[in-house]
Amino acid sequence: MAIERRAVLPLRVFLVVLFAVLVLFQVMSLPGQFAHMAESSPDAAHLRWPLTAVSIYWVVCIQVVVVATWKLLSLVESDRIFTEASLVWVDVILGAIVAAWAMLVLVLVLVGINADDPGLPLLLFLVVVIITVAALLMVVMRALLRQATSLRSEMDTVV
Repeated sequence: MAIERRAVLPLRVFLVVLFAVLVLFQVMSLPGQFAHMAESSPDAAHLRWPLTAVSIYWVVCIQVVVVATWKLLSLVESDRIFTEASLVWVDVILGAIVAAWAMLVLVLVLVGINADDPGLPLLLFLVVVIITVAALLMVVMRALLRQATSLRSEMDTVV
């Protein structure tokens, strides 16, 4: 576990940086970008608030993953990663991924229905596939964590 423990501190630093950048996007960049879009393209001004809301929703989903990852790192540091507590945080990550995926599928359908050019729907479809892979990978990782947790508790009761 020495390598994993050495990776925890840099990962925590980058999680803090990621969270700070996400807050910046959430508070300033995304609302400002869509306000600018509404001013420069009055024909698309009606999309300002829906796009702002959906974008911030996705940022919140990522923030939930960051916080849950932080909690899992705490469990790694305290050598309690193979406990039921870790499964809760993996479920939180999985829930955030599924929530982001569901909104993305809705956006894909809405964009796909109204698209004149296949570029954006294809790009959104690619992102849906990537997030689907991430969600399914989390399901597999959760199953592996559950197996390791039950093996460890069996070993603890034998010893």
